[in-house]
Amino acid sequence: MLKRFFQKGLVEAGCDEAGRGCLAGPVFAASVILPPGFRHTLLNDSKQVTEEDRNTLRPIIERKAVAWSVAMVDHEEIDRINILKASFKAMHLAIDQLNTKPDLLLIDGHIFSPYFGIVHQCVIQGDAIYASIAAASILAKTHRDEYMLQLHDEYPHYGWNENKGYGTARHRQQITERGLSPYHRKTFGICKEEPQVNRD
Repeated sequence: MLKRFFQKGLVEAGCDEAGRGCLAGPVFAASVILPPGFRHTLLNDSKQVTEEDRNTLRPIIERKAVAWSVAMVDHEEIDRINILKASFKAMHLAIDQLNTKPDLLLIDGHIFSPYFGIVHQCVIQGDAIYASIAAASILAKTHRDEYMLQLHDEYPHYGWNENKGYGTARHRQQITERGLSPYHRKTFGICKEEPQVNRD
């Protein structure tokens, strides 16, 4: 059973990101403030929830949340500032867009760049502990997956409809054979070894 709050009486926003370890595409982050009594049997860390159930949960969370927002930082900025800073920036952008200001930010992970004016609490594996972080993980993941499906239409041979930009065997093979697309992160893994850019 996911915990509904870290400290009773505070307006808490759960924050999480998706796409941090990918070879291609942006990193997405979401911030979610849930109503005090929110529960759903399907809600869990997005990695533990099937794609079908994530897609079921997304409109429920978006409809019932007190406030929610999703933001992204693209592959070019990831290459410029590094993925950790890009993840923090995406979270900050998502918090910026909330129409209700939280008293406390619950951050999935062990480290965060402080957001001015709001205290935060880092929680390792927080998306499997707190409902608001789990909800943020669902929104970040589903919004990013949707975005990667759009990129897949431009570059179908990399299989982004299935791997969503992660470094699967097929994805790595296609990079080796075809080179990089304009959406690849050139500072990541196999991409660093492949200077050619494929714009076909």
